[in-house]
Amino acid sequence: MSKMELLKRYIFFFLGLFINSFGISLITKAALGTSPISSVPYTLSLAFSPTLGIFTLYMSIVLVIVQLILLRKNFPKQYWLQIPISFLFSAFIDLTMYLLRFLAPEAYIVQFLCLLLGCLILGTGVFMEMAADVVMLPGECFVNAISKTFHTDFGKTKVAFDSSMAITAVIMSLILFRGLAGVREGTIIAAVLVGMIARFLKRKIGAKVEDVFFRPAAQEKEPASEKTASLGEEPMIITIAREYGSGGRKIAEKLSQELGFAFYDRDILSQAAAKLHMDEREVEKKDQKITSIFLYDMLSQLYDFSEQKPILDDVYEAEKQVILDTASKGNCVIVGRCADDICKDFTNVRRIFLYADEGHKVGEIMRREGMSESNALKHVKEVNKERATHYKYYTGKVWGMASNYDLCVDTGTAGVDKTVELIASIL
Repeated sequence: MSKMELLKRYIFFFLGLFINSFGISLITKAALGTSPISSVPYTLSLAFSPTLGIFTLYMSIVLVIVQLILLRKNFPKQYWLQIPISFLFSAFIDLTMYLLRFLAPEAYIVQFLCLLLGCLILGTGVFMEMAADVVMLPGECFVNAISKTFHTDFGKTKVAFDSSMAITAVIMSLILFRGLAGVREGTIIAAVLVGMIARFLKRKIGAKVEDVFFRPAAQEKEPASEKTASLGEEPMIITIAREYGSGGRKIAEKLSQELGFAFYDRDILSQAAAKLHMDEREVEKKDQKITSIFLYDMLSQLYDFSEQKPILDDVYEAEKQVILDTASKGNCVIVGRCADDICKDFTNVRRIFLYADEGHKVGEIMRREGMSESNALKHVKEVNKERATHYKYYTGKVWGMASNYDLCVDTGTAGVDKTVELIASIL
């Protein structure tokens, strides 16, 4: 990383830190409870003279000290940056609280709107800190230290940490005020929304931010098509996306045989499993298995500042790398797994989508899997919903929309041989 890029990342981080503090202050001013990480400092600031920013600084220093005790010689040098950043973050919080001193909403609807706006701003700040990727705040470093020391899952440790902060704030509130102060419904809402907003922004614009703000023009990604120039003639890549029950795998395999192309379907699973050092059956269970984008984002936000990743993200990234590697080797037919989007930088690619009417798909699954009609119908709907959700999550596109493909074929009407012929005709 060049010095100029590092400077840009730190500037972006500090801007995100200020936006982060503004979001915290706005959530706090909504008076419906603050974020879990700020709940203890805020409760103390209500009872004693130091400000929210100062109590946040005190807590940050305590968290750094505990990290030093836990990690000892393994305490990373960059973690020392937490100390000056904590001072700056404390100052930003007090500054933004001062800027918002006029805000004291009394109507619940106004309080709730302020809370939601604060979550949006805080989520944006968190995203910017993630995108800068230079240093973590003490809260995330503390959870990371716990996770490494005791070999616990980062996501579960993050939940335990946030919960302990909120519970501690509740206990303090009951002792100091004989009632709840600083922890309310807004604490729960912030805990759920902020990370989801940050992850949504990362998924939607993370790559663009990286390209626009950090990547020097001279180091821009070389198109995948140029990477294959050394092969002489660029490989022909055919991606086959298909509805479950449309016979897509059978058609793709026959097409590859007739053209003399390499065929990749389960090979992608086995190679991804090898990369992840996982059993292939375990990878298969996670393959294209997102049932709800909302729920997945809510759970995945817990890993945003961790070296660990949600397993579905790991599987997708491993499969993506396998697909890119295989696509650059030679002529091939690749089945499913967002290959049409993954291979978008190749110029010599044909994107195919295969579909069929419900009766055809159900009949195919009944014959192939030995299911009853009702079970086959349910299974077809479940699998196709998972594929559509998975595709939407990782590509941002609509699975099966004609504009995303070069050719869409109703296999129930065309049949296997005619479908193979149609695909071959557009090469």
